[in-house]
Amino acid sequence: MKKTLKFFVPYLKDKYVITFLMFLVWMLFFDKNDLITQFAQRNKLNQMNQDKEYFIEEIKRNAKIMNDLETNPEALERFARERYFMKKADEDLFVVTTQLD
Repeated sequence: MKKTLKFFVPYLKDKYVITFLMFLVWMLFFDKNDLITQFAQRNKLNQMNQDKEYFIEEIKRNAKIMNDLETNPEALERFARERYFMKKADEDLFVVTTQLD
């Protein structure tokens, strides 16, 4: 232990080493773009890339549904009945819901 301290003591007296160490501490902890901020920004970027992939898949799925609705009249009727409870003139519609207490 004493040998390692004897090795570092002459370097700790050098003004360039002291300046470099102060600069390193400043950049790692006190600067606007410190190490903690960089990790947080990287995590945010990764989350945003995952969200981007999710929304791209949703756009593809919705485009497929829209194409199906525009080209297939049966799909359009099924969509209107399921989502908007539309009915034909001679039909009765009963909506059954469950109530949770």
